[in-house]
Amino acid sequence: MGTPHDAITPTQLADGGADWPLLADGAAVDRPMLVVDLDGDTDAETAARAADRGRSGTRMLIGLRTRREPLSTAQLQLAAALDTTLAPHAAATERTLVGASDPVAALGELTSAVADQEHAAMVLGQVLRVSESLSVPDAVDVESLGYSTLLGTPGFRRWLAIRGPRPLPPTAPQEPVLVRREGNRLRITLNRPERRNAYGAEVRDGLVEALRLALADDTLTSVLLDGNGPVFSAGGDLDEFGTTPDLATAHLIRTRAGAARLVAALADRIEVHVHGSCVGAGIEVPAFASRIVAAPGTVFRLPEVSMGLIPGAGGCVGVPRRIGRWRAFWLCTTGIALDTETALVWGLVDEIA
Repeated sequence: MGTPHDAITPTQLADGGADWPLLADGAAVDRPMLVVDLDGDTDAETAARAADRGRSGTRMLIGLRTRREPLSTAQLQLAAALDTTLAPHAAATERTLVGASDPVAALGELTSAVADQEHAAMVLGQVLRVSESLSVPDAVDVESLGYSTLLGTPGFRRWLAIRGPRPLPPTAPQEPVLVRREGNRLRITLNRPERRNAYGAEVRDGLVEALRLALADDTLTSVLLDGNGPVFSAGGDLDEFGTTPDLATAHLIRTRAGAARLVAALADRIEVHVHGSCVGAGIEVPAFASRIVAAPGTVFRLPEVSMGLIPGAGGCVGVPRRIGRWRAFWLCTTGIALDTETALVWGLVDEIA
């Protein structure tokens, strides 16, 4: 195990070693991602200068630590300015780090994912950085605008071509969302198990209507959101992708007719119980709640970058507020499946029960 030979050192980063123009002839991206070698010792002054460069840079910057000794205070301060850092060990509180038994192999996964969808990965990094200092409504808008930008890229068009033409989903054979009052609690249940509770138009609209009811009635002191069937939610209904009439309308649907803002507004009153698979919107929407309880064996995935997109149901906002933008960048870019135990350690869920 060793650091890649083309990685730059913190000193090189501090001296502008990542600052050449991003775009080459024909607007081709010239090395969208650089690796920063964190194996050597770094003094505080160099780390501070490198962090300043990292915060203002145009490329994705990935820290790499292969030594098993913990990073120094100066190195951790530098890692906070990068997009993510891979290291053999990462304490739960070190949200800037992703623990990997083989950091070089993990870097290979990340490099491959970026090479496949470089525009989506770059927009993801930019949105995560900008959004962390914004309010939830403003950050959701930024996420959606980034998502809209990517709908016109070759990466998304390639994914659509591979997926092929699809008919629109059939109308739900039953109420797509069940709503019932239990004393002072409103129970909301996603109810399209035949489509794995996909966050399609019918489920989204039913969920939004129920959440608005909870907001309007202050006698409802708590809200419980769960799902029928073998999984909580398989995320956005892929058969609906690319079917909105225009990009502006799609943006308004995502931000003004979606559930993210409403769950955030209800955060102190809402608890979400998840199970099975939580893919895309299946964890993006719950992430805004103050409490998420996961059944044992629940798996979480954010696969949008592999489709040439970024999370568009609030995942670039709610998820990083729970686990940090660095781990969110890793989770979204690689699309890896996160197990329940790691989700608990990272803070993506609050209890396994």
